[in-house]
Amino acid sequence: MDGWVGAWTGGRAAVHVGDVADFNAQFLAPGMDPAQRLRRLRHAHHYACLAACYSPEPALLVLPAEVAPEWTDWLARELAWGPVEVHSGVAPDRTVAEALADRPALVARIADSGRPVVGWGRTAAQGEGPELAAVRRYESKAAAHDLFTALAPGHPGIRVPHQERPGGRRRAARRLTARAVRGLTTVLKSPYGVGGYGTVVVEPAELFAAGGGGALLRRLVRTELLPADGELLLEEYVDAGPSARLRDLTQDALVGPDGTVHPVGAGAMEVAGTRYQGVTVGPGAVPRDAADTARRFAVAVGERLAAEGYRGWYDVDFVTDRERRLAPTEINLRLTGPAVALMLRARLDAVRGPGHLVRTLDAMPLGARLDQAALHDHLERLRPRCARLGVTLLPLIPTASREPEPFVGLALAGPDTESLDAAEALVAAANHGLARMFEALR
Repeated sequence: MDGWVGAWTGGRAAVHVGDVADFNAQFLAPGMDPAQRLRRLRHAHHYACLAACYSPEPALLVLPAEVAPEWTDWLARELAWGPVEVHSGVAPDRTVAEALADRPALVARIADSGRPVVGWGRTAAQGEGPELAAVRRYESKAAAHDLFTALAPGHPGIRVPHQERPGGRRRAARRLTARAVRGLTTVLKSPYGVGGYGTVVVEPAELFAAGGGGALLRRLVRTELLPADGELLLEEYVDAGPSARLRDLTQDALVGPDGTVHPVGAGAMEVAGTRYQGVTVGPGAVPRDAADTARRFAVAVGERLAAEGYRGWYDVDFVTDRERRLAPTEINLRLTGPAVALMLRARLDAVRGPGHLVRTLDAMPLGARLDQAALHDHLERLRPRCARLGVTLLPLIPTASREPEPFVGLALAGPDTESLDAAEALVAAANHGLARMFEALR
């Protein structure tokens, strides 16, 4: 048994609870507009469909949004799962913890299963203690930066971006303007931004076009890219150069119950602006030197987290600079999008043999709004076409296909990056073609 799999669930099929919204909610501003909060809740519930892959094999699955059984049947068939008991649609308009409070029979079913229970991350629903204290501390991008700064001298190949803490919105606006005058691009961060929300790259031209730092901040709040209040951090933008093969990478790991740190794997992330879109993991996905540097540094981070009482999954995200050094940008003390790709890789390697590359595509645009049945039929037509490329198509997020800007979350598993690239292009073209097909039917 792979060491990290044993440390995660003891190698057993587990209970998976899709509580992404619960984790995120503890970091949202209390005064957030209710409509904005509901939109973020809805988005988190889509992302919680990834709960199917919170470990290599689920036995019982709790999902906030309603999911047709064809989706989990598809995954179970491809991943050789045993029977999976699915409870979906349990929390369409509230957090999972709030919903479970009204479903004592389901809570008892989970408790009586005797299986490990895996959620997105630690929340107050599991009680206070050192683990939750560590989450609250190091989910802050300011506290994470302090830790990176303390550890970096012992890690060649790591450079920590300069960070400023202006101490107020007016000072932040003035510092943004001053940096822009010097021609500097700035990464503007809310300390507890989640899912890309609260992190914005500010180019000098954008700031001047907006009318200065203050005007830009007001616009970013109005467009819901930044929270309306709270501290802001200004961080150096790390330029990877025009020819960089790898811009964004991540190293996932976990702290086992005994405090031992288990590195899991590195991944090459796809990031649009500041928003995570997906990752590729597996042999050769990240160059060896970069992967080794990321692993050593992430293990050092994990040892510090373990010393403060943290237990569970975490990752460290990096960007690369022109000298191919790694600049750590944040710690996520929870499961992650890349964690799902690593779970899939572990399962596929176990049941089909080693060597899989896995690429997750968390938000592939669809050219038309589809219900789940129509989306299933669309992907079912693509499944054999991907198979002819040597690629297994796995549906991960089927619930967002009727959003105003519909999308689907997928994973592709294959022998090499060329086959994954070809399958991704195939799926993207077919999704885009939906618009033309529906237009012709009008």
